[in-house]
Amino acid sequence: MKAYRSLPQIAAVCALGAGVAACGSSSTSSTASPTPKASASPTSASASASASASPSASAPTASEQAIKANWEAFFNAKTPVTKRVTLLQDGNTFTTIIRAQAGSALASQATAKVTKVTIVSPDKQADVTYSILVAGKPELTNQKGVAVYRNGTWEVGIASFCGLLSIENGGKTTSLPVLCKSAG
Repeated sequence: MKAYRSLPQIAAVCALGAGVAACGSSSTSSTASPTPKASASPTSASASASASASPSASAPTASEQAIKANWEAFFNAKTPVTKRVTLLQDGNTFTTIIRAQAGSALASQATAKVTKVTIVSPDKQADVTYSILVAGKPELTNQKGVAVYRNGTWEVGIASFCGLLSIENGGKTTSLPVLCKSAG
């Protein structure tokens, strides 16, 4: 059994990889466009291809593919900070934190793997099940998160990131940003 010594490090990786993904307000845009944008053109192309095919239980929808691509990009240390900020709900509020955490050696080894996306509302919200990996090894598995659709892009919801910040902080929320306290 793994020692709990790595839990704060894992949470730091999550927070750092995630930037400050879940620490903004939980509002969503009412001007969402019908076609979500993915973070990279290959994903957009594959999303378009799957959208034109007839849906099946095993084929992810364009929105599910976009959510997965954007979520994994947000938690990837190779994704530039400026891009991560755009993939986080209210991300520009947390640019300083995202930059600070991006310099961590541990964060440079962190990634996320999305295992399930459930669209709750096609133009507003989705539930995401994901794991955080460090150097390719799962450290936090089957985490529950939320993606929100804003301004034509599926973003990591602030509630998800604030949850990771809480883990990093030993479960305490008193020193978390104010927006995390309202994210619930």
